[in-house]
Amino acid sequence: MSNSAAAAVLTTADLSEAIRAVRTLLAVADIGQGEVDFEAVIRSPEVLTRVRHVLPDLEWWASAGKEHGSSEDGDDPADSLPIRVSDWGRPLDRATPFIAALGPDPAAVRWDPDAWPAVPEAGLEEISQKYAYLTLTVNSRDLYQNEPSQDHTVHVHARDRNGDQITRVHWLAEQVGGRFTGRVESAPL
Repeated sequence: MSNSAAAAVLTTADLSEAIRAVRTLLAVADIGQGEVDFEAVIRSPEVLTRVRHVLPDLEWWASAGKEHGSSEDGDDPADSLPIRVSDWGRPLDRATPFIAALGPDPAAVRWDPDAWPAVPEAGLEEISQKYAYLTLTVNSRDLYQNEPSQDHTVHVHARDRNGDQITRVHWLAEQVGGRFTGRVESAPL
């Protein structure tokens, strides 16, 4: 297993601004074979119903531990709230309905594009899919929903190859009118 470095490049209370930033970055990336992954903490029956409508087969487990309920055991998630959910490798068009379903609950939506492109004018080579991720944390400042907040953060992932990590992060931040905040989280891949 390897890790990427997820750098925060935009934090905003305006979810539509964060989504616009994600769309701008996806327009930069090669997304031909792209996928999207989801993680969230669901606290209410209403949010659970909306999320299950978007992702009916998601995996879940009780926040208090799997022994208090899980999809693996065939339990009813509504009886185990709050729950943690995850779903992987979905088509890109699932992201927007999932985000809309969340309400105030915290989540991380990670897009897995094929590559960050080469940017010759910035001295950047193409970065392959293994290190080309983009994550939007909704109602949370961190990738793991441990820091709930009322704002949303866009994180870009890029591998530190030939010292281009910081240059690429700054370049991507500039594309969305953001700035690298200096905050980086390790993201297992």
